[in-house]
Amino acid sequence: MKPLKIFFTAIAFIFLTSYSYIPNEVYICTGKYSKKYHYTNKCRGLSNCKGSIKEVTLSDAKNFGRTLCGWED
Repeated sequence: MKPLKIFFTAIAFIFLTSYSYIPNEVYICTGKYSKKYHYTNKCRGLSNCKGSIKEVTLSDAKNFGRTLCGWED
């Protein structure tokens, strides 16, 4: 019975450590050529933003055609 308990403990550990939080609010650059959204306004992907940085909902960012920044995959 002990190997089965170890197996389920390992599965639970893998599941709990692989869970990632996806926020409801994200950040976008309002610049003309911006195409990404960011989980934090401190993301290095926003460092070259030529417009302003705006907080929007994740669904709005996706509706604007934005995809997740490569620095935050």
